[in-house]
Amino acid sequence: MVQPAILIENYYKWLKHKTSLKQVNGWEEITTPYFDRHNDYIQIYLKKKGDDFIITDDGYTITDLIQSGCAIDSPRRNALLKSTINGFGVRLSNESIEVTTTQDNFPVKTHNLIQAILAVNDLFYVAKSNVESFFFEDVALWLDECDIRYTQKVKFAGKSGYDHLFDFVIPKSKTQPDRILRILNNPSKDNAQAIAFAWIDTMELRPPKSAAFSILNDREKQITSGVYDALRNYEISPIQWSKREEFREKLAA
Repeated sequence: MVQPAILIENYYKWLKHKTSLKQVNGWEEITTPYFDRHNDYIQIYLKKKGDDFIITDDGYTITDLIQSGCAIDSPRRNALLKSTINGFGVRLSNESIEVTTTQDNFPVKTHNLIQAILAVNDLFYVAKSNVESFFFEDVALWLDECDIRYTQKVKFAGKSGYDHLFDFVIPKSKTQPDRILRILNNPSKDNAQAIAFAWIDTMELRPPKSAAFSILNDREKQITSGVYDALRNYEISPIQWSKREEFREKLAA
């Protein structure tokens, strides 16, 4: 297995090499190496405001979801959106996901904003516009039905200094260690690698023998081998939604 320090260093090099800047209407447009659900690069915008800086997605993420037929129009969906946004320490301004930062905090705040955009994209991803339930809700309901104790939306600090948000944490029992869960509603290699970085960055700071799992939505499309490899290479157990019952005992114990 690749050492965590090497993975993190390679991650930083990849970020630097794949990030580009351009001036657009008085804003600095930052093109990141992360993909949205259309496989387009995610772009954010930076502007100085007094002694601070504003970083925003300019409303693209949520507007795109609404235009794609994924309305965020119920109390539960609004609560889920707000808890996800707040979990990354960013805010929702009208339909824009944004954050205010100082020069010193710029790297961490930018990281949090990008992770929030990715999380919202994945949280509300639907393959068909008439799908009523969100995958996050389905996973929570299944955990409840299995009588599995958990805390949702838990943030852990990593060795890099970045924070990482995990969807569910199942506390240890007499027979099992702490279990950390991240869901992948839209399983892609890029999303799997982001989860791998989050786990590698935090695992040494977690209680001994803590285990990581990723629950993959395989209801609408086949998952490629690259997704499984990206997870297993860093000791994250993939759980296909269609085969979730195979893991019930391990998570419930």
